[in-house]
Amino acid sequence: MKLHCEVEVVSRHLPTLGLRNRGKGARAVVSLCQPRPPARGEQAGPHSACLLVSTMKDKRGTRYEQLKENIEQFFTKFVDEGKATVRLKEPPVDICLSKANSGSLKGFLSAMRLAHRGCDINTSLSTLTPVKTSEFEKFKTKMVITCKKEYPLGKNFPYSLEHLQTSYCGLIRVDMRMLCLKNLVKLDLSHNHIKKLPATIGDLIQLQELDLSDNHLESFSVAFCQSTLQKSLRRLDLSKNKIKALPVQFCQLQELTDLKIDDNDLIQLPFKIGQLKNLRFLSAARNKLPVLPSEFKNLSLEYLDLFGNTFEQPKALPVIKLQVPLSLLELSARTILFNRIPYAFHIIPFHLCQDLDTAKTCVCGRFCLKSFIQGTATMNLHSVAHTVVLVDNMGGTEAPITSYFCSLVCYINSSDMFK
Repeated sequence: MKLHCEVEVVSRHLPTLGLRNRGKGARAVVSLCQPRPPARGEQAGPHSACLLVSTMKDKRGTRYEQLKENIEQFFTKFVDEGKATVRLKEPPVDICLSKANSGSLKGFLSAMRLAHRGCDINTSLSTLTPVKTSEFEKFKTKMVITCKKEYPLGKNFPYSLEHLQTSYCGLIRVDMRMLCLKNLVKLDLSHNHIKKLPATIGDLIQLQELDLSDNHLESFSVAFCQSTLQKSLRRLDLSKNKIKALPVQFCQLQELTDLKIDDNDLIQLPFKIGQLKNLRFLSAARNKLPVLPSEFKNLSLEYLDLFGNTFEQPKALPVIKLQVPLSLLELSARTILFNRIPYAFHIIPFHLCQDLDTAKTCVCGRFCLKSFIQGTATMNLHSVAHTVVLVDNMGGTEAPITSYFCSLVCYINSSDMFK
């Protein structure tokens, strides 16, 4: 029985000697073995099971004898992420396993538990022979596929992949086998025919870069925005698709630093886009944006490209939707948002959560729901970005931006409306 993973063996004697472990795992094949082949007519008992850790540098491996009653503890809190630690009594070491297939790891640990208890192991044990070099080819971390002929149909992707590119393969959907690659850091699905993202794409908990450029996406998944990718995704390329709008939940991808949405049919940007505090590179050229959302001015970018959009001239007259007196709903919403009182679907009705999620931010920093004044002003894009690509062929770097005012006082005091 074998397990392909990364292994780090930590001696528990090192701290007492004032030494530290190197703190880095190595690609290895971990085998559950019998010390010697059983003689004719002899059956190998569970007491004979041992552990063999083989690496590319040491194919003969390091052997840990007699697992029976020799395992002090299993650490399996992160087994679903392909990580676990086995603590042996003799020698006093911790065998740290990582980057393993979670299903294979669970099966391997179950077999080790049986060996520790002295029970029969319902699988064949490996023999103590040097591991072949071909075994380590399964540790492939990068795979690039650029045509249909190269696309694997009869076999799975190597579980250890960290970078996968499948371009020009004619994919009409995301291959569900890709969603099992828990170590994937970069996924490139550009130049295909994908129309929709699966709700479970958030299972790729390590994913930092996703390229979906030149596909047929017409909308963007809310489930994607609310997945674990909120904490991992850094770069996202959605250029050359057919997206008309991004959901408000898109701004929950708080770790985004690089966003490309050029050559789509965007008629608006998420109005909470100012919440993307880590965003540094934004490219939304050649879309159909008539105006920028009010929170756009909260961005702090290094590079901005809005060339080729259909920006409109700021309207002279504002849209007035003030309510006097304010409704109980408006007062309650403003109080909740201003005092940052937590809310969720299990506390208040779903439609009220949606209202709070889509509340406008006044220029004074307060919030408004349905009672506000809406105006349009012009902003110089250099106020939010160090490098700005010209908005048009006339050399302009200004664009219209929507502004909201929670009261008449805020509207009158706003100097932006009188420039």
